Amino acid sequence: MKNLKINIFTIGLAAAGLGMTSCSDSFLDVSSKTESTTDNFYKTESDAWRALLGCYDGFRCVSSVPGVGFYCASTICSDEAFGGTGNGDGRGWQVIDRFDQTQSPSDLNLYETDWSSYYAAVYRCNEMIAHEEQIQWDETSNLRGTYMGECRGLRACLYFDMVRMWGNIPLYTEPVNENLPQSTPDEVYAVIVEDLQYAINNIPADAYPKANASSNDGHFTKFAAEALLARVYLFYTGYYGKDLAGVSKSDALTYCEDVISNSGCSLVPEYKDLWAASSLVPMADGSKGWDSSSTYAGEANSEVVFQMKFTSSQDYNGNNDSNRWQVMMGMRSLNSSPYGKGWGGCTVCPSFLENYEDGDLRLEASVIDMEGEGITSLDGWEASYKDWREYTGYTVKKYSPLCYADGSSAVNSPSQDEGGFQEQNPQNWVIMRLADVMLMAAELGSSNAQSYLDQIRSRAGLASVTATKENILKERCVELAFEGHRYWDLLRQGIDVAANTIAASSGKAYSGGKEDNVTISANNIKATNGLLQIPYNQIVLANGTITQNPGW
Repeated sequence: MKNLKINIFTIGLAAAGLGMTSCSDSFLDVSSKTESTTDNFYKTESDAWRALLGCYDGFRCVSSVPGVGFYCASTICSDEAFGGTGNGDGRGWQVIDRFDQTQSPSDLNLYETDWSSYYAAVYRCNEMIAHEEQIQWDETSNLRGTYMGECRGLRACLYFDMVRMWGNIPLYTEPVNENLPQSTPDEVYAVIVEDLQYAINNIPADAYPKANASSNDGHFTKFAAEALLARVYLFYTGYYGKDLAGVSKSDALTYCEDVISNSGCSLVPEYKDLWAASSLVPMADGSKGWDSSSTYAGEANSEVVFQMKFTSSQDYNGNNDSNRWQVMMGMRSLNSSPYGKGWGGCTVCPSFLENYEDGDLRLEASVIDMEGEGITSLDGWEASYKDWREYTGYTVKKYSPLCYADGSSAVNSPSQDEGGFQEQNPQNWVIMRLADVMLMAAELGSSNAQSYLDQIRSRAGLASVTATKENILKERCVELAFEGHRYWDLLRQGIDVAANTIAASSGKAYSGGKEDNVTISANNIKATNGLLQIPYNQIVLANGTITQNPGW
């Protein structure tokens, strides 16, 4: 079995010339200029492997091609963070944060790159699925079920993101270049369920053992499919208020319990060790590198069920391999090792910190407290502060970029030259970890609900509370804070709950060093039903087959 190592995405573009759409729009408009085409490819299992790499590359491109990014949108739309960024920047991030087009009336295509990247990635998956029968599979092996299960699992991930963001979307299940009308969410969810059930039933449980995560991390596994289908079930039944066809509550719980019992995953003992920025210690002598006292559990740690992989090999010559939204999370043009500089997006709402109980170890591991950590006394802080929009004194630690003690960007190993802090951040995005699955199982009524909740709270330094639904949802709020889940957890509790909770995060901030007030209207959120702006360019290009979401 070939391994999906962290650097496979640098070669995944080999599949882009197979008649597949790539991250770049230009690939949509020209014929293949490589030897491999859809007419002479898709014959051997080796060809299938190359095509699968292309699917993973397309999946990763939704976060490595500059756009808003699902993660940033999820964080800013929630009650966790304001839009932030530079005081002189355009106000597109405020449109997103406040669900208010009047913040920047000309920003009508905020998600243009995201929309295109998602459909380019879906196209790659559809190409592979469409040519499955051309491949000469060895039916005595498990490769067919494994590879096609991974491909379908990735397509399900993509469509789940899209249907949550935009609601009624065109549904492509074949590799065609034509305008399709918007499908109903139910039609999209039917494909998501079918794809995930295929992955569950066809990817062997031992295809990518967790014990070998150092060499196979990043694969979409049977357990990733089970965990994601449980998440799909909870969101759909909560947001739409009806049953999800093909998946029962009992099914969702069974999937979670299988992940907990059989995936080989386990909780990392110390919460802070899940995140590089909260567990890496700069060298005391000021040189590049990390001190031996660092406790980071690593990207392939025991708790990860599924994550999006990145490398530091991104450049401005078409190589899209790195985490392009991570620069948004950095403190505005300010280094304070191990925290690297960035554009100052996603400033943490002070009101969100009230969700943490006294003594909760997760707070310090999740949030950079600028004053509490001495950052406001640095020479460069005042310049940063005066250039920062919606500064609150708090920013996200979990996905902060990194820098060494000498201030150089830590996107490469200490032995390499400094990389670009804007485009080469390599930190993986954890899409699913075991604590999430345990909390889903508890919410779904597991007989082990109390034990699961207690284990998670104990790690956070907190005493036991009764495993009621209310307490479980409160736990999700702080356990999974700033990981891209909070907004969707709010929406599945009902649009009124989501809108009122997010609106309550309104409050004081500082823009350009002067007091500012961020006001978020619950009515604006309710008017959109929590859906995001569809790019107007796509509406125009669709020749009337796509209409804008309400409220936008």
